[in-house]
Amino acid sequence: MAIPQITADERSSCTARIAEALSTVRRELGEDTVQIVSGQIDEGAAPHIESVRRENVGMYRPRFVHGVIKPASVKDVARVLEIFDDPGLECGLQAVSTGRNWGLGSREPARDHAVTLDLGGLDEVRALDLDKGWAIVEPGVTQGRLAALLSGTSRMLNVTASSAHTSVVGNGLDRGVGLRRQRVDDIVGLEVVLPGGETVHVGWWPEQDRATPVYAHGLGPSLLPLFLQSDLGVVTAAAVRLLPRPEAQRVLRLAFGRDDLAAAVDTMRRWTAQGLVGGVLKVYDLVSAEFYGGRVGEFLAHVCVDGTERSADAVAEVIAEEAVASGLFTEVALADTDAAPDDVVARMVRGAYAGDPGGNDAMLHATVGQPAEHVDDKGLGWLFFLPLVPFDGESVALAHHLLARIHDETGVRAGCTVNALSSDVIDFVVSVKFQRDTDGTERAHRALDRAYELFAEAGFIPYRLDVDHADWVDRLSPDPAARALARRLKGALDPNGAIAPGRYA
Repeated sequence: MAIPQITADERSSCTARIAEALSTVRRELGEDTVQIVSGQIDEGAAPHIESVRRENVGMYRPRFVHGVIKPASVKDVARVLEIFDDPGLECGLQAVSTGRNWGLGSREPARDHAVTLDLGGLDEVRALDLDKGWAIVEPGVTQGRLAALLSGTSRMLNVTASSAHTSVVGNGLDRGVGLRRQRVDDIVGLEVVLPGGETVHVGWWPEQDRATPVYAHGLGPSLLPLFLQSDLGVVTAAAVRLLPRPEAQRVLRLAFGRDDLAAAVDTMRRWTAQGLVGGVLKVYDLVSAEFYGGRVGEFLAHVCVDGTERSADAVAEVIAEEAVASGLFTEVALADTDAAPDDVVARMVRGAYAGDPGGNDAMLHATVGQPAEHVDDKGLGWLFFLPLVPFDGESVALAHHLLARIHDETGVRAGCTVNALSSDVIDFVVSVKFQRDTDGTERAHRALDRAYELFAEAGFIPYRLDVDHADWVDRLSPDPAARALARRLKGALDPNGAIAPGRYA
């Protein structure tokens, strides 16, 4: 199913109706609530409204977006959904949190003909319970802010390797990966505004008059998963589980060569399967390892061990001894003490395992040459492809072979990072940096297209999509009947299309 393009006739026929809806929102919610995207709506219908400039670091095609609405409260969100729940409007809302979905489209919608609902102004940490281990946060709350609130306490946030300025809620809803586990496992409840303006809570949610165990599934059919990677409602808050902070943490740094890739992966899988590894084991490939200070031509792994002081020391020693005895690793060291002072990846990994994203932005700057606020408009080009790969040496070697084939065909040398979600599954993060000129952009996107094709043929299916590959959700679905069921649910909950179809619709 191709992503539909807006035609000139559609543009002229929808303008007046959408301008009227945006004017209604502005009149009811405030002058600064609505921005019109420059040149796409008759400014005479909505005067004195600031135009919006959009760029994205992935250099994906800018979609036809009519405007941006910035609500200040859940009540505002509900009213906006009421206004857009109109069968004659022919334009849906696309919700974003902080808009930093870098490499997958940033804040661009998947399809043309949408209005962006920017939830960055909903930025309250509503509640924090360190004893029970949960927080209620809104979409504008960044992982840096929540992690800072938890600093020095008995709890920590499962942070990602991305910027401290990224949204906890937005990343969790899109099944992002933290240093401790996949972020979706942190979400135990959601506050959702449905088309028409009704607000509901699904999963677990705190109650004023009684304390209940934090348990996401509840009774009966679980509604929580319906709103992950979903266009069925707008999430205005999430109940996020906070992890117990380990008493002690050790991070081992292991280097190995290309010829030992499969054997080294199988060795690390054994440690993971036997419960020796805490958090998500990470392996940077030849490209990334060299870029971040590793030895030329070597892979670089980080293995986290935690527990009490004695147990962490003991397990780290066991892993180090086995790594040396295997003869596979050219370096076995404690990243906590032996890493060079300028090793940005070691600093980032150590901190992130401990729930502190303070070192993440130095790594971001080293990657694209800009801080978070300028990644989209000034950074180097940056694309992501995110397939799942079995955690075994043969499969990981095959995945690297596919990247080599893409390099041979396109001239694009992609980097990749292994994130072990369990002893069976790897999040195989493929990243492409490129110059944002015509040739660099075209070659990078051709490489991305080939990654989708080659990895799908091998059975390595992505768990997140970018805006240009939204049609792959149908190609990759194991059962067309399940896709039809999802569309029936969309028709039942949102018959008037108040919410725009997303990347997974």
